[in-house]
Amino acid sequence: MSNSYQRCHKCGAVNYKKDLICRRCDAVLKLDKKRSLSYSFAFWISGLIFYIPANIYPVLKTSKFASINGSTIFGGMLELWHSGEYPVAIIIFLASIMIPIIKFVILIYLIISIKFKLYKNKRDKIRLYHLIEYSGPWSLIDVFVVVILAGLIHFKSVSIIPGIGATSFAIMVFFTILSAMSLDVRLLGEDLDD
Repeated sequence: MSNSYQRCHKCGAVNYKKDLICRRCDAVLKLDKKRSLSYSFAFWISGLIFYIPANIYPVLKTSKFASINGSTIFGGMLELWHSGEYPVAIIIFLASIMIPIIKFVILIYLIISIKFKLYKNKRDKIRLYHLIEYSGPWSLIDVFVVVILAGLIHFKSVSIIPGIGATSFAIMVFFTILSAMSLDVRLLGEDLDD
């Protein structure tokens, strides 16, 4: 009996299996495995490409008198650590370095498991998907810090300017969110018994 219904991937409404369009939001209910995987992988690659300059180029530039100093994510985290700001350094390390790497690994794992029909631990894969979907916006925490610092510090002799790294990081987060959103979660639970 449970096989005669399907859930809409956009709004969550329950529809009959024979329906092609959702009764609530008019979304197409047909699984398009090839398109979902292609989009998700393309966004994943784009995010990975932007992750490199996000960690190489300065996230924050401080201009004091005539000199401009830049700080990368890792360099800024080390400076915070050495100055005794351990909680902030740990948050920056987790939000800017570890979480994006974990998200990249989980996303490619999910894409590969769908592509090669590795259907073991379906519930765990769905939980992983929801974990990265939930953590997406929280990855922008250090970009928010740069924006807040740039807005708060307006001295005559000192100015804070967001660098190329901050822009690249924000674009990388955007692409990883798109990668997770374009991956149809129904593909992870094909033939999932309730």
